[in-house]
Order: sequence, then C-alpha cells, then structure tokens
Amino acid sequence: MSGMHARGRVPAHARIPDAPPVPDFPAPNAPAHSPTHAPDITPPATSRMDKTARAGKNAKGPKADLATEITASLVVFLVALPLCIGVAVASGVPAELGIISGVIGGLVVGAARGSTLQVSGPAAGLAALVAETVLEHGVAMLGVIVLGSGILQIVLGLVRLGRIFQAISLAVVQGMLAGIGLPLMFSQLYPMSDSKAPGTPIENMAGIPGLIADTVANPQALIAAGLGVVTIVLSFLWKKMPGPVKKIPAALVAVGIGIGVASLPGVDVKTLQVGNLLASVNVPGPNEFAGLADVGIITAILTFTVIASAESLFTAAAVDRMHSGPRTRYNPELIAQGAGNTVAGILGALPITAVVARSSANVQAGAKTRLSRTLHGLWLLAFALLLPQVLALIPIAVLAGVLVHSGWKLFAPEEFPKMWRQDRGEFAVMTLTTLVIVATALLEGVLFGLAAGIVLAALRMSQTVIKQHLEEDTAKVVMAGNATFLRLPQLIEALEAAAEAGKPRIRLDLTGVTHLDHACRNQVEEFVAQQRGFGLRVELLMPGPAKPVGAPAPVVDLSGEQARPTGSGLPRRPYAPTAPGPAQGPGPTAEWFYLDTRPMPEEYASR
Repeated sequence: MSGMHARGRVPAHARIPDAPPVPDFPAPNAPAHSPTHAPDITPPATSRMDKTARAGKNAKGPKADLATEITASLVVFLVALPLCIGVAVASGVPAELGIISGVIGGLVVGAARGSTLQVSGPAAGLAALVAETVLEHGVAMLGVIVLGSGILQIVLGLVRLGRIFQAISLAVVQGMLAGIGLPLMFSQLYPMSDSKAPGTPIENMAGIPGLIADTVANPQALIAAGLGVVTIVLSFLWKKMPGPVKKIPAALVAVGIGIGVASLPGVDVKTLQVGNLLASVNVPGPNEFAGLADVGIITAILTFTVIASAESLFTAAAVDRMHSGPRTRYNPELIAQGAGNTVAGILGALPITAVVARSSANVQAGAKTRLSRTLHGLWLLAFALLLPQVLALIPIAVLAGVLVHSGWKLFAPEEFPKMWRQDRGEFAVMTLTTLVIVATALLEGVLFGLAAGIVLAALRMSQTVIKQHLEEDTAKVVMAGNATFLRLPQLIEALEAAAEAGKPRIRLDLTGVTHLDHACRNQVEEFVAQQRGFGLRVELLMPGPAKPVGAPAPVVDLSGEQARPTGSGLPRRPYAPTAPGPAQGPGPTAEWFYLDTRPMPEEYASR
C-alpha cells in the first residue's frame, strides 16, 4: 500500500467521494452501510393515505350529497361574511370590495378545478400589504395590481411552476405568517376601540399605551373595546361549547351580540357603512394602466403574485391534511387562483387567496365536492344585494375583534419555542423574517428570510473538518467534508499554521473531502506552489475516485529524495514505468506521493 500513488487508493478513514452518503438514522440492528446486511426490498404495506391519494388522483371523486353540500355552504357563508367585511376595513377600502372578492372566490375560483375543498376570498394575511399599497398608490390602482397578479399566476400555472412555491423553507413561511399576523393584531386594536391607527406597525405598537388611556377615558370607546374583547374570547373558546352549538361560527355569534348591544339606547359605537355593491365596481381605465410604467406598481404586482400564490398553495397543503378526499393539483389550483384575481382586478376588488378559516369550516361541515364553496359565493352575492341594511348594523369593533383573533392565529407564538427546540438555525431564520417584515414591509422581509435560509443551508452543506497534527519532521493537515468558499478562513488558518510550524515537510491530506470548490482548490494549490518555492517538501493528497485494487500504479524516485530525512518513514522507490510513450514519467516539477503506512493518530481515526 505504501508504494501506491496517492490517487490510487483512498485511506480507510476517508469517505470515497462517489459513494452515497451514510444515513444519519440507520436501523439499530442493520446499519445501512453494513455490507453484511442485505437491504430490505419488501414493499411496504399500502397505507390508508396512499390509497386515498391514489383514489383522489385517479377517481372522479365522491358523489355530492346535496343537502350536506348546501348546509356546508351556509356554514362557510356565515364564516366568510364577517371576514370579507373585516378584511376590507383593515385594508383601507370600502367594505363592498371585500364582499365582491368573496363572491369571486366562490363563483370563479370555487367552480374551477384544482383543490376540492379549500375556499378562497380576501385574506387577512394580505390586509396589511393592501393597506400599504392603497396608501401609496390609491384605490384606483389596486385593480391594475390585482389584475397583473392574476395574469402572472395563470402564466405560472400554465408553465407548471405551481409546486415551486413548496420549495420554500418552512421557517420562512412561518416567519412570514407571523410577520403578517403581528402587525395585523396591533393595527386592529385601534378600530376595535373606534379609533384610527397611526400608520406603520412600529407606530401602531408604540401608540398602544396612549390608545388604552384614551379608551378608558371615553365610555363609548370602552363599550366598543368590550365588544371586541368579547369577540376575541368567543373566537378562542367557542369550540369548547357542548353539542351542536359549537357548529355555529363564533364570528356569527359575535356579530349577533354586537348588533344587539349597538341597538341599545345610549350606545353610540361605529357601525359598518355599506353602499351599493354594483356601484362599488371600479373597472381600471387607461389612466390606471398607464401606471404600469411605474417601477413601484410592477414591484407591487410581483409582491402580490408571490405572496398570494404562496399563501394559497400553503393553505392547499394544510387543507389536504384535513380530509381524505382528492388531493390538490397545484398547477390547476394556481391557474384557478389567477383566474379569480384576474376577475377581481377587472372589477377593482381585493386580491384573492385560499383562506384557512373558511376552508377548515368547509371540511368540518362535511363538504365533499366543489359545490359547497361555489354556493357560498352565491349566498354572499344574494345577501349583499338583497339585505345590505343588515350589514349596516354590524359594529366595526366586532369585525376588528375577528381580525385580531385571525392575526393571533397567523402569529402563532407557540411555533417559536417549538422551532427553537427543533432547530435553532431555522428558529433564527423564522425570527429574523418576522422582525424584518414588522420593521420594513412584507416583500423585504420575505426576501431577507429567503436569503437567510439560503445562507443557513449553504453553511450546513459546507461542513468541513480540518485537523492539524505535528510529527517529528512533518506538519500534517487532514481535511474532510464539503470544502466551499464559506470555509476559506478556516482553511487558510490551518495552512498558515502548518507553514509556521517550522517542519521541513508538509503533508496535506484532502482525500476525505467529498466536495472541493474552485476557491478552496485554488487556495490549496497557491499554498503548495508558494511553500515549494521556499524549498519545503509539500505532499498533497487530493480527493478523487478510487481505482481498482489490482490496477498498476506508477512510483517514482524524486530528485529531492536523497535529502529526505531518515525519520520520514517514506521509503525511496525506483521509477517503474507502467506504459510506453514519451509521457509515461513525471515532469521536472511533478510530485508523486505515497500513503503513509503508519496508523493515523487516534483523533483522526473517525475521520
């Protein structure tokens, strides 16, 4: 073994680069890398979920029970109505636009193929982004932005990029939702007390002490805040109610209580102002489309596209776990969402996404087909057209309370300690994403989170172990793992330490490196050339595929071999050519190396 070329065989302590990685979780009695155990190729038993997934993919789906579908649609309608209005109010647009988006989410997206049971409409997760966009560009430009987003979603679905939104770090997604939910909660505390929010999330948070003082000093504001608190408490506790009572949506119960309190003599709380639904339609004109030349408008379109698509497809994955029916087809679903946003943009309404609250209500109500979610849009349209005077009785504080609860569910504070226990690196990504969204805006926070996630993944993929060892006449550096530019400082430090050791010979063993990028390779080669220029003996063992055991390997007597110290342990070998030809021997600057037959020090044995 000592006479073989360094690239001919790989030491026992090094990983062969072409070998598959050993799993971190082998079976206790049959390790995956053990040659004495044959792999278990018995096909696993078909699980219920596998059967369900195949049935959902290949079958036409369950038959509709008309009575159940109608009942489910009414339940979804009762959940969606206060949410549509509340999201519109939180977005800084007329309540009618929220209802229009809810109708489109039912009649357009609901009737399309893609997902079966998830329900779409205006989402609380986009309320802060819409409010910021309306404040900057005006309500008239909202239609152009939503229209552009819808067209982009259709294009993404047609080119089959629907699943690309699943390739986003879970920490970034959770951080994004928390970054949406936290500002939403603080912004809705103001209308919950019949006050106006100051503006940015930071300003809203800073103004809470003053809001509390003003609310306590104003009896009517205190009544409004009480309605909001009751709504929040009901939203959290209503599921614990016994029997069929809990099937009634908590938001509907809160709206009923709010209407009752607001109608009492002496109570003067702000109620919803609802106008003509058809008169609220605002089709974008040439002036609005001219705004597409503005970089800010293009940025808004891209932001809406990414966030709305991601939220819809993440919701689809969550809803699929709630039922055993047909699974979501992501590309058709993205096209359906794009169609809904295209129609919403043409009518100047709010952007549409899939919404967890409505979707879960649909599943829990026993829906099996798309009929229930389509009918819920019809009920919204009929209610808004035939009974608009009822909407004017709803206190704004109640709708704000509903959104505070939605914001808390998006924020999900319990996910932070859970992520801390599972993965502290991902916890850092999640927390940074949330903080940047709160401090700046949604797009900046998501981009920052994605960048942080990529950096974390790169650092973890670049796990490099570098060990140094000094012998009588040799400074050894042994490196294993993935050597990328991220580990250059560590590599340079080890090389400099070897050079400063004052030994006449330096041995660099990189045979355990599974990946060596250009930056690290260039650094090593420059170091070797520099030290050889100083007259030192430098031996470099580079990673490479193993050759067959019986393959002949050239050996060489280097010109500097006579100067090798006797204690080096590396024997002299005469040059023995293995093939005829002028290029069979090394050139004047070539180096041929030998594997050290002596055992590695104990600390290297596991490397």
